[in-house]
Amino acid sequence: MNDSSTDSAAFWEKHYAGMDAHWGTKPNIVLTGLVEHLASEPGTALDLGCGHGGDALWLAGLGWHVTAVDVSRTALERVAAGAVATGVTDRVTPRRHDLAETFPDGTYDLVTATYLHTPVTISREQVLRRAAHAVAPGGLLIVIEHASLAPWSWQAGQDIRFPAPDEVVSSLQLDDAWRVERAEAPRRTATGPEGRTATVTDNVIAVRRTRD
Repeated sequence: MNDSSTDSAAFWEKHYAGMDAHWGTKPNIVLTGLVEHLASEPGTALDLGCGHGGDALWLAGLGWHVTAVDVSRTALERVAAGAVATGVTDRVTPRRHDLAETFPDGTYDLVTATYLHTPVTISREQVLRRAAHAVAPGGLLIVIEHASLAPWSWQAGQDIRFPAPDEVVSSLQLDDAWRVERAEAPRRTATGPEGRTATVTDNVIAVRRTRD
């Protein structure tokens, strides 16, 4: 295990161990809308950076069989507890991966990466390309990411340039077997961990693999 892997595990374990276990247990509202419009038939799903499992548990409640991936053991334990509490243990499989080092096997009908950001240096573009490779024919990759800084971000106050949606799509290096379903940067009102609100911008990317 290299230093970046160790640092990532240590950072996110401390992050979740110190966080209210109920934070992040609701699904992302942007994701729910995309799934309802673009992937309404349940199948297999891979949730990258699942945190406390809000997205994974919501998908499982709809009938998806979800592999929920995170580097934090505490986060995954809370996902498992949430699956028990909501009666979806047969449809949620927590898996620990440092995505800079290892990646789940197999292909999935839906792969999601919701706010897959970290202060630990990793090749995020490479992780998202691997995510695209994990999409089965007919399946969907959804990437939802910050395109502005919220006041509670660990990067608050820094001069950050965020890529435009078309730059994100280009970075995935997709061939003509893919179709872009969404590539936009909507604004919304976000609520932070202590109830603070702010207007933020997200990049919202949804691309479908139309064939092998």
